[in-house]
Amino acid sequence: MRTLIFTIFSGLLLLTSSYATAASGGVHLDAVEIDLDDKASLQRGAKTFVNYCLSCHQASFMRYNRMAKDIGLTDEQVTKNLMFASDKIGDTMTVAMRADDAKKWFGVTPPDLSVISRAKGTDWLYTYLRTFYLDDTKKATGTNNLTFKDVGMPHVLWQQQGYLRNDDESHGLISATKGDKSNHEYNVMIRDLTNFLAYIGEPSKIQRLAIAKWVLLYLVLFFLVAYPMKKAFWRDIH
Repeated sequence: MRTLIFTIFSGLLLLTSSYATAASGGVHLDAVEIDLDDKASLQRGAKTFVNYCLSCHQASFMRYNRMAKDIGLTDEQVTKNLMFASDKIGDTMTVAMRADDAKKWFGVTPPDLSVISRAKGTDWLYTYLRTFYLDDTKKATGTNNLTFKDVGMPHVLWQQQGYLRNDDESHGLISATKGDKSNHEYNVMIRDLTNFLAYIGEPSKIQRLAIAKWVLLYLVLFFLVAYPMKKAFWRDIH
């Protein structure tokens, strides 16, 4: 029995590892800390998302007013600072760009990012957004990506990160031009954006995590009452 359980467990680990490797094209994925309780991180991530992602991508499953409530902002703050593609706080996070135009310009319609964190994984997103590099063979964008080879998306955050180049000798990416942010600052920016994408992929998780604390407290209190009662009821029964 133990051998069977160990075999099944080992198989699941191997399957998970194989899937992660396949999804990343064989590139090592850097781990990212996701913390949905970090409202400041979610707010910074939302700002990056609407400024740099929402012009091409949409998150059609997320409404602005729901986002405001979940990440600790007022409707007025969202309307003033985060709503550039809509006029109504109850609207979903869609873009004005037509799908046909997007396909003509980029070669493919930019995907909806509502559940991208669940489809690709947060480590994949964090690594992908940090591994764009210069590539002369990519005439349309001038860049490629280690995690997603021949991706049609340009490096929209090049001003913040700067440009990297793929160095054959060091077998990695090295700086080609400096960006507005240091490497650490850029990593924090991408971590916040990934944190926000993880949130919109499963917004109800915030509520579940909040409720879970009270459920655990209830179970502890229930145990403290139920266990002495059980001992009293079964004291004379053998």
